[in-house]
Amino acid sequence: MGIRTDKLNRPFRKFIEDQPIFFVATAAPEGRVNVSPKGLDSLRILSDTQIVWLSVTGSGNETTAHVLKNGRMTLMFCAFQGNPLTLRTYGTARAVFPRNAEWGDLAALFPDYAGARNIFVLDIDLVTTSCGTSVPEMTVVRPRAETELEPWYAEMGPEGVNKFWRKKNVTSLDGYPTQIFGETSD
Repeated sequence: MGIRTDKLNRPFRKFIEDQPIFFVATAAPEGRVNVSPKGLDSLRILSDTQIVWLSVTGSGNETTAHVLKNGRMTLMFCAFQGNPLTLRTYGTARAVFPRNAEWGDLAALFPDYAGARNIFVLDIDLVTTSCGTSVPEMTVVRPRAETELEPWYAEMGPEGVNKFWRKKNVTSLDGYPTQIFGETSD
């Protein structure tokens, strides 16, 4: 039987910290729902009701666009090894950009990844678990983000990353702005 609560307890925090990957789901009031896998050393639990995670550049920027529209976010963690468990945190998120005052303090929580574009602060209002027995047991072979993705953005340099953002990260699939360059109009 699954658990429903409004905060993370110590075993839940340990479970989250042990996972090599998590999934983020967001949706604007209209349009597509987005689910993305996230890796790297990019997630921190600040309290029993708050998680922050660093978003590095990708081929799209759906999460940011959706969060700017309504803030709804779900993070899902699955046990791919050991005892089966799926844990979800639901809540309201906000995006922090490098231009924001709190960026420095939050970014200091993470390694200095090339292509870092924003940090999400998730205020949790619901935590649920389910058995997770449908999730296959798997082994991580290698962290591709650390050996392929991050070096690719490092080689691009800041100007190349900005150019990539202008091409791929300014709007969502549904045309919602991401404010990656500080634009505020909808």
